[in-house]
Amino acid sequence: MTKSHLGIFLCFLLSSLNFAASQTSVDGPTMQALKSSLNLTKDIDWSDPNPCKWQTVQCNAFSGPIPDLSGLHSLSKFNVRENQLTGLVPPSLTSLKSLTTVNLTNNYLQGPTPQFDKSVGVDVLTTNRFCLDTPGTPCDPRVNTLLSVAESLGYPVKLAMNWKGNNPCDSWLGITCTGSNVTVVNLGKQGLTGTISPSFAKIASLETINLANNNLTGSIPKELTTLPKLKTLDVSNNDIYGDVPKFGVSVNVVITGNANIGKDGPSPPGVSPTGGGGSSKKSSSVKIIVPVVGGVIAAFCLVGLGVCLYAKRRRARPAKVQSPNSHVVIHPHHSGDGDAIKLTVAASSVGGGTESSHSQTANSDIHVVESGNLVISIQVLRNVTNNFSEENILGRGGFGTVYKGELHDGTKIAVKRMEPSAVSDKGLEEFKSEITVLTKMRHRHLVALLGYCLDGNEKLLVYEYMPQGTLSQHLFHWKEEERKPLDWTRRLAIALDVARGVEYLHTLAHQSFIHRDLKPSNILLGDDMRAKVSDFGLVRLAPEGKYSIETRVAGTFGYLAPEYAVTGRVTTKVDIFSLGVILMELITGRKALDVTQPEDSVHLVTWFRRVAASKDKDKDAFKNALDPNINLDEDTLLSIQKVWELAGHCCAREPNQRPDMGHIVNVLSSLTVQWKPSEADPDDLYGIDYDMPLPQAVKKWQASEGLSQTMDDSGSSSYGSRDNTQTSIPIRPSGFAASFTSVDGR
Repeated sequence: MTKSHLGIFLCFLLSSLNFAASQTSVDGPTMQALKSSLNLTKDIDWSDPNPCKWQTVQCNAFSGPIPDLSGLHSLSKFNVRENQLTGLVPPSLTSLKSLTTVNLTNNYLQGPTPQFDKSVGVDVLTTNRFCLDTPGTPCDPRVNTLLSVAESLGYPVKLAMNWKGNNPCDSWLGITCTGSNVTVVNLGKQGLTGTISPSFAKIASLETINLANNNLTGSIPKELTTLPKLKTLDVSNNDIYGDVPKFGVSVNVVITGNANIGKDGPSPPGVSPTGGGGSSKKSSSVKIIVPVVGGVIAAFCLVGLGVCLYAKRRRARPAKVQSPNSHVVIHPHHSGDGDAIKLTVAASSVGGGTESSHSQTANSDIHVVESGNLVISIQVLRNVTNNFSEENILGRGGFGTVYKGELHDGTKIAVKRMEPSAVSDKGLEEFKSEITVLTKMRHRHLVALLGYCLDGNEKLLVYEYMPQGTLSQHLFHWKEEERKPLDWTRRLAIALDVARGVEYLHTLAHQSFIHRDLKPSNILLGDDMRAKVSDFGLVRLAPEGKYSIETRVAGTFGYLAPEYAVTGRVTTKVDIFSLGVILMELITGRKALDVTQPEDSVHLVTWFRRVAASKDKDKDAFKNALDPNINLDEDTLLSIQKVWELAGHCCAREPNQRPDMGHIVNVLSSLTVQWKPSEADPDDLYGIDYDMPLPQAVKKWQASEGLSQTMDDSGSSSYGSRDNTQTSIPIRPSGFAASFTSVDGR
């Protein structure tokens, strides 16, 4: 497509958006028929001719403000009619010289009526909430101030629908005036998200500000202390944090229900979930979601637009197209030049906000650490985790707390939320490390990163959800959690999965990485009980030479290789040592460090070596050291003996005496039952014909996996045979895009 055709192509795409929006009328007769078939109670109002306005019924539409479009220099037609767009029309749109037609009708846009060039065909009125009808005429200062307040809240649709005209004292929702002066802003219980705007301080006549019972975050602006007539500030029952500014003695400041007041930032709720906390608030009415075809077509059109602009507009500013209904932002992977397009696809009913790159204001919803990743706003993550409810907690670690979440389409995710105390140079370094590593490396035995969020002090990572929890839970806490103990076959399969994942880190990825924190709590299990390695915050590139020296030792005591713990020397052998400790735990059922044991047996490796040295003399010593929950037969005992020896080699005192991960994979592979597919699955077999020569089959598999393993002349590979784990990259929910390509796997 040539540059001259870009405007026409864009015109077609945005016209499709208009066509799609008109499809709402197609759903009308269906909803009317549904209404006739139901015996509705009197408290449910379905009297409006428009089903989208019926109580308990929701219709899809783009909402939130129009983003910066200054990079679209060839844009000729812009048609976003029949949506729920709010906020001000950006100057970046009105100043585009290539425009010929603009249609903004039937939205809830606010501020001054936009003034376009005389040559542009403009249709902007109907349901929009512009302060005055004359294009370019500025709004009343009171209106501008209140719209600035609304901006910090993401320009909520509810406010936009009710804030019309140039006089906020004329029946504006939540606004009370004395004469022409605004004295009360009462926005309690409005489901608001976002932050408290410092712009309140510009309304000198304010006496009461009520923002109670919402989902506001951030701190109370110090500027509010300058309000001369303020009597009451109620921010109770939100998620406000930070110190409370010093107000005058006559001001009643209500802050109850904000657990993090006085803290530097938000922190996860309570230490442990209570048994009685399971009754979360649920609506008794059933919500019927009406999928409008327009939203789907519009999303695909916008994605197509992004691809086109990315390929052709080499020097354009980053364009942004957003629907804050979801705040899920899709980035093209290769964004080394300046025309990376950010697209947001409508997904769930979350309040709006504006997208921002990392170089923009720190108060925006979304920040970008590096291009090529999925960025998800804090509002979406609050929504899917029940506002980080205790009931959603999956576990806690040194980094922070992990919460379970569920997206609009039912996809389950795990959200790791950094503790405020971890928000330091060290914590941020680990946060960025995890994003970088998991963006570039994908493997069936490495947990998949779906996205991340940076919002002020909030730093969150979003992973695929592993429903069976951690190996630690199954190995050490199975009784408390009413699970069954792991049999030996399962333990062996888990060990092999972990070894294969770490082997990929060490030798098969595009670069060699060292995990540095392998332990059972960082090994996650899926429903099929296959294992994936997680927690890559401490991952480091393997040194070019023999080793490197770390001035700050990181990891977990009990799993640290002696040369690393004592001297800080780092090689891939530190991961071998950690895996050896895990093998010992799988064999014995004992923890790496267990203070409940006698003093000479607290450290598992030391105790294990002592038992290994005496087992030839004391035949019972070996059997007594095994986990009593393992059912022993002759084959199992023989298998355990081999893994016992392997674990001892892995934990050798000298790094050069430890095997590499490829050897470990080969040993464990030889002990597992070889798996064969019962039925051919085209998605799982990557199109490989099992009758083809082995080297050819392996090369085809490598191409599918994005690997660059070099095979020797005999076609042999240290990776071992294919196991019964399906692809580790989960089926992505709608709105998510792959953040890597096979090229990056190399």
